[in-house]
Amino acid sequence: MPASNVIQTSETAQRYARALFDLAQEKGDLASVHKDFRAFAALIKSSDDLRKLLDSPAFGRDVKVSALAEIAKKAGYSALFGKFLGTMAANGRAGDILGAEFAFDQFYAKQRGVQRAIVRTAQQMTGAEKSRIESLLAKMVGGEVELTSEVDASLIGGIQLRLGSKLVDASVAKKLERMNTVMKGA
Repeated sequence: MPASNVIQTSETAQRYARALFDLAQEKGDLASVHKDFRAFAALIKSSDDLRKLLDSPAFGRDVKVSALAEIAKKAGYSALFGKFLGTMAANGRAGDILGAEFAFDQFYAKQRGVQRAIVRTAQQMTGAEKSRIESLLAKMVGGEVELTSEVDASLIGGIQLRLGSKLVDASVAKKLERMNTVMKGA
């Protein structure tokens, strides 16, 4: 996977995510909090200024708390999620928010019985291609699969598919690499 898409999930981020997950589940607010968390994670990924605010020690905890409260208010996030963001910032863990989102998303998928898969291709897949792969995987695992697609031109062609910890690499680049290895050995 490209380094830009790799999210580090610390033990601390996982604990915060678990606490939020348990509380949201208890309050019957799980779907809403999940939606808010995904929207906020997308906002972080699209805003250099927000990433700087969260990651930089130049901004004090109180500045981060008030900025996150304002963002949560303007975005219309649930009160529970807004308090969660404030708690993370107040405890000096604003930089762990993306990791907590990743962990929360994993807890949510597991609770719903959904498996996550990532497919990488050299060119953008059509909706029909993505749906076909999703349905084939669902039959294979015997449950619901959520498929994320990524484009990586270095694959040249073919496909890479990751389901959990399993990776199937049927890319042209990998085939060329194997052929090169075999030819060196000859």
